Amino acid sequence: MFRNRKLRPAQRRGSAVVEFAMVAPVFLIITLGVSETARMFEMQNQLVTAAREGARMAVMDRTGLGGGTTNQKVAADVKNFLAASGMDPDQIQVAIVSHEDPSQTFNLDNPANNLKYFQVRVTVPFGACSPLAPPGADELSLTGKVVFRNTKIPATQ
Repeated sequence: MFRNRKLRPAQRRGSAVVEFAMVAPVFLIITLGVSETARMFEMQNQLVTAAREGARMAVMDRTGLGGGTTNQKVAADVKNFLAASGMDPDQIQVAIVSHEDPSQTFNLDNPANNLKYFQVRVTVPFGACSPLAPPGADELSLTGKVVFRNTKIPATQ
């Protein structure tokens, strides 16, 4: 009664196209998702590196550097570091705060703050980091932070 019919190649010609049309969008979404996740981790790493470089600059002996406060110099240094990697400096927020109370700004030039811990926090909206960011991605921000002790290390050792 039931026959085992084998389909001839001419009858299977369109099946590969149909299968590809069903699998391709899923594959593309997964590929772009992995790419965006990798980009997010790369940007997170750059933010932490920029915060660390800014904190290193903050703890160096700054005699003779003139022009602006140390907090302003650190913020400018962090923004320049990230601008070199292609980020828009206007989108970058740099905060230098007390480690014990992150709501309080930490003045690096105040002698009363010597040997106290401070935190350099760098924040950028995710939409500024990725060309493929979906609408509303600016509500999500990436933050990198590092904690250092406020000491004066000679620049030449």
